[in-house]
Formats: sequence, C-alpha cells, structure tokens
Amino acid sequence: MAADARRKVMAGPQIRRLRHSLGLSQSAMAAELGISVSYLNLVERNQRPLTAQLLIRLSETYAIDARDFASSEEARIQTELEEILADPVLRGQPVPRAEIRAALDQAPGVVAALRSLHAAYAALAELQGGLAQAAPASERGEPAILPQDPVERVRNLLQEAQNHFPALEDAAERIATELPEGDRLAALTARLRERHGIRLRILPYREMGVTLRHYDRHRRVLMISELVEPPGRTFQAAFQLGLMEAAGPVEERLDAAALPEGAARRLGRVALLNYVAAAILMPYAPFLAAAQETGYDVDVLAARFGASWEQVAHRLTTLARPSARGIPFFMIRVDAAGNVSKRFASGAFPFARMGGTCPRWNLHEALARPGQTLTQVIELPDGARWFSVARAVRRIAMPWGEIEPMFAVGLGCEIKHAGALVYGRSVREMPPVAIGPNCRLCERPHCPSRAAPPLTRPPDMTEATRGLSPFGL
Repeated sequence: MAADARRKVMAGPQIRRLRHSLGLSQSAMAAELGISVSYLNLVERNQRPLTAQLLIRLSETYAIDARDFASSEEARIQTELEEILADPVLRGQPVPRAEIRAALDQAPGVVAALRSLHAAYAALAELQGGLAQAAPASERGEPAILPQDPVERVRNLLQEAQNHFPALEDAAERIATELPEGDRLAALTARLRERHGIRLRILPYREMGVTLRHYDRHRRVLMISELVEPPGRTFQAAFQLGLMEAAGPVEERLDAAALPEGAARRLGRVALLNYVAAAILMPYAPFLAAAQETGYDVDVLAARFGASWEQVAHRLTTLARPSARGIPFFMIRVDAAGNVSKRFASGAFPFARMGGTCPRWNLHEALARPGQTLTQVIELPDGARWFSVARAVRRIAMPWGEIEPMFAVGLGCEIKHAGALVYGRSVREMPPVAIGPNCRLCERPHCPSRAAPPLTRPPDMTEATRGLSPFGL
C-alpha cells in the first residue's frame, strides 16, 4: 500500500461497479465505509481520489485485494493512452510517461475526451483507407464522422465491467439449479422443448452450409451443424435458453451501457448471451470451487463440466464476485497470422487495442504444438511479470480438403498468483521472457524479433551498421 499512498488513485467506475454488484445504495456503502455520502459521490465521479485509508477499508469490508482494485482500471487506461499518443500523427510531440501519469491523476475528464476523440479519428481513418482502395478519386465524397467501432464499444463494455456481470450470473444460476444432473445437452434440449416448444436438431453440414447455428422462429427449431463439436453444441443450446429466459437482464445491461440499436447493440447482445450460456454450463460457485480444488487445471475442468478448453479459459476470466473471487485472469485468442479475435480480462493486463501480439510470446508457438499446454513467464517493458499458459484449439470440425481454422488461446495472471496454478509449480525455475504489447508499442532496443520500429521513437539506421534488429533505436 505504500506506493498507493504516494499517488492519487482515481477509480470511480470500479467503486460504482462494486457497489452495484453488492446491491448497495450510496448511503449504505458510505455508512459501511465510515465516509460521507457526498465524498463517496465525488469518488464515484472521479472528482476525488481514493486515499490509502479508504483502500484499506474497502479491502477489509468487502474482501477485495486493494492493490488490484487500485491499479487495474488505471493500468488499462494508461496503456490505451500510451497507444493513442504513439499515433503517427503525434510522432513529433512525444509525451513522457510521467505526464501521462499526471493526466490520469489530475485530468481524467480530459483523458476521457481524448480517448473518445481518437476512437472517432481511428474509425474515420479506417473508412478513408477503405474508400481509397475501393473507389476512384472522382467518386469519393467527404466521409461522415463515424461513431466508435462497434467491436471496440462492446470490448469496452466487457472491460469496464472487468468481464463480470452479477445480474447475468444470478439469471444463469437460477436456470442451472433447475436443470437435472447428467447429460447437459439432453437437459437443455428437454427444457427448450418443454418450456418453450423449441426442438433442437443436429443437421448435416451440406444442409447447413456455412451456418453453424440457426433458430427458425416460425417453426421453433434450433438447428446446429454437425461440424460443431459436442461442447459447442451444448453451448449453443445454452445460448438459446439464455435468449429465452435471460433476455431481461441482458437488455437492462445494454441499456445501462447506452448501446443504441444497431451493430453495437446486436454484438453486445450476443456477447452477453454468450456470458449467460457459459454461466449456465459452469455455474459460479461449483465452478470456482472446482477450479481452486484442481489448481485451475483447464483440461480437468473441461472434462468435468463438458466444456471446451477455450470455454473454460473464458469462464475463468469472469470470476470476480466480490464475496468469492477467483484469480484475476486474462485471456487472449490469436490466429496463425497473429490477429487478435478475443481478449478478456478481470485484471489489468495491458492489451494493445490494435495490431497483433509479440512474437516472443509462446502463445504463437502453441499453434505448432497442438495438444500441448505451454507455460511461460513474460516480462513487460514496465518490469511487470505475468504467468502465461497457452494451447492451440479449434472451433469446429472441417470436411476433408478444407483449411482448418486453428487458434492459440493464452490464459494468464500476475506472477504472484502462479503458485496457485497446477501449471506454476516450477515457476521459480522459469526465466522470464521479455515481450512487448506489440512491435509498434515496444521500445526494447535490441529485439531480434522486431518487425517494425516503435511509433514512439524514430528508427536510427545507418548503412554502416546492422544490429540484431533491422531498426536501430
């Protein structure tokens, strides 16, 4: 707590999320913490910092790790701000990290405005780039200013909630407790049929074509392609049941996030229904107990709950209930080209919002070693160390002759939690591997894996010298 005592901590959104998850009014929480309602209101609006004393009270009253609570949101925003300030349009105006830190502490409103402005700028730049390739100059008009990218809006919704939604957990728990023990797919199929008149059919891929799941509202038939493997079939049945029985809390959460009708709303609805489906198949309390008992062994958990490796990894990132917290994991999924298709975190891992990941991370090696679970200690440029577990996964079966899409899933946590994982028993013997968010945001000067110079520093290249990296710094 000494470090927290020396600097201001602005954590209004986290305080508000915690209060809502506990079902407390501002007056009730203020009374439990021994502070005034007006002060709590100012803290929630980021107009007052958290003091070390208040962080200690939060930790003692609500059984949370005050250090994680103080750092997760600000670390995420600091990483995002560093990425924004590394944009080429600002290359001639470098901003030291100390000034970024000062802006986060003293001008959070300005930081929020800058983030919104850059999101609109990035969307517009992407549109202009696409138009430049698609249309002749004589036909180009002035593009309109776009709203924030729908995918980023939904990712922000998940990240701001630290990928934990109490109302959705409650709805899923009610459903899960009413399902009989045994074959989950059979139980879900029976409930869909008996309560909602929906039949589930597994159909040949030649009939389904490129569609993996389709719900026919008129015939009340849920059709799933045979290419979807058993854990995926069960998940899709749970998704449909969530759509029928948990639509209310899902829509309330979308309303609270102010997602308007359109692409972002539809994408957000799917993301939250996926959350509900996972919570139905892996109910919070028994899943957390099993995770702790097995040392977070993903393979064992997958077998016990009839889920896939990826589904379990994703579920582990949602265990942030204040009264029963799991390890704050992050999860990332990449393809063979390094494209990031999923990223979730209940902690503070500094994901890059754009671009791929560091090639030194063995996340990529997992694709060449299917069936193996790889472990690694990674060290970021700020010196923070994380423990990472990676495995290659596939989403669906593919007919012979078709290219099978493969992905690598990375699951990780801060190094201090590694000892609680079955994978981390020999963590003390593992030398850390220095990585960066990606090449454009990493300033390590002599990296042999560097593919591009960092945006924050101009390359220093001469014809007389060639170093480990093709871009001297």
